[in-house]
Amino acid sequence: MSFDKITESDSKYNHLEQMSVSDLLLNINKEDQQVPLAVQKAIPQIEILVHKVVEQLKKGGRLFYIGAGTSGRLGVVDASECPPTFGVAYDKVIGLIAGGDTAIRMAVENAEDNETQAEIDLKAYQINSNDFVIGIAASGTTPYVLGGLQFCNNNQIPTGAITCNQGSPVALLAKYPIVVVVGPEFVTGSSRMKAGTAQKLVLNMISTATMIQLGHVKGNKMVDMKLSNHKLVNRAISMVMNELNVSLDKATQLIETYGNVRNAIKNYTK
Repeated sequence: MSFDKITESDSKYNHLEQMSVSDLLLNINKEDQQVPLAVQKAIPQIEILVHKVVEQLKKGGRLFYIGAGTSGRLGVVDASECPPTFGVAYDKVIGLIAGGDTAIRMAVENAEDNETQAEIDLKAYQINSNDFVIGIAASGTTPYVLGGLQFCNNNQIPTGAITCNQGSPVALLAKYPIVVVVGPEFVTGSSRMKAGTAQKLVLNMISTATMIQLGHVKGNKMVDMKLSNHKLVNRAISMVMNELNVSLDKATQLIETYGNVRNAIKNYTK
């Protein structure tokens, strides 16, 4: 299959090693500024995908991210942040990376080239047609992701993708593709840069919009967040004080009694 692999095309800059630190930083920043504009163009695709994700999760399904390298790590990060931020179970949003958890910290040789491993990884979670799987691949050619998406398509499990190459195999295989064309990287082929930033922005949009649609935000506050450290406990107390117009002591008592902001507000009686 032939397509324009923009993520691998030559940087618009050359002789990087001869640039001053100031020029390096200014030019990287110049390229980075194009990313949110590219994401903006993909909002119609993101919206369609989010509607489907919400529909699946309302049926009791789960959201899976599959990817390799930077793409896989970004999926794992987004999935791991959903429970503390929105109070959902740890098996509601699941990030899978080629090579397993070891690959989060160090590259696992040839892991992304295994076309059948994603199927094995997904089957370990008894994946079914209520779930939704998003393949993340900057190039749109990662065998691990392609194999996982094909397995899902064959089993009536809806699929999405986040990629940076129009017409790539991943974009064509996913039923709900998101394509963010950010152009060549500052360092040729280093898709951890603009492509990675684009993927992070899109993942933020998907998980945040989905969780708001599922009712895990009230007003603009994370009322279901897990109070796992002093900072979050203090934030929760402040939220309760402002919402109920009660004293610090009363808000503290409510949080200690009910364990989170939503329950504290719901069970408050004057």
